[in-house]
Amino acid sequence: MARLQEKYQNEIAGALQKELDLENPMRVPQIKKITVNMGLGEAIGNKKVLEAASSDLQMITGQKPIIRNARKSEAAFKIREGWPVGAKVTLRRERMYEFLDRLISVAIPRIRDFRGLNPNSFDGRGNYAFGLTEQIVFPEIEYDKVDALRGMDICITMDAENDEHAKALLKAFNFPLKA
Repeated sequence: MARLQEKYQNEIAGALQKELDLENPMRVPQIKKITVNMGLGEAIGNKKVLEAASSDLQMITGQKPIIRNARKSEAAFKIREGWPVGAKVTLRRERMYEFLDRLISVAIPRIRDFRGLNPNSFDGRGNYAFGLTEQIVFPEIEYDKVDALRGMDICITMDAENDEHAKALLKAFNFPLKA
């Protein structure tokens, strides 16, 4: 069992139930999934970009990404329907907690000039999304072997009733939100 998953079950769930004044333990918020997405618009001109980004994403998450295709043609971006434009990984259960642990304890502290993540990035339904500008903040990626710096979007999906419950859950995991 992952370290953060054990911590959630043994410490966080009980503490959150008391803090949020919830009678039913099933109403305590928990993380359902983490989605990591890389938009690869430059893959249109060069197919090797897609392979490199997919291998980086696979090293970071420990799971093979699925290639996302354009849903509709967009003349302004020179994209046709069905062309590959991104890679996505959805993490659940054990891998999700392992990724979250590495994200909080290793990757986020390696961000240059880091002062905390935006506490206003909740969507109103208790989900949190943020972006990273470089994939090299993860220790699995070797800087010398990177062909280009690519950003990624990370979305943490929770079953919280509102943003305050979700924020309390992330703070219990020591997620670095700005004060």
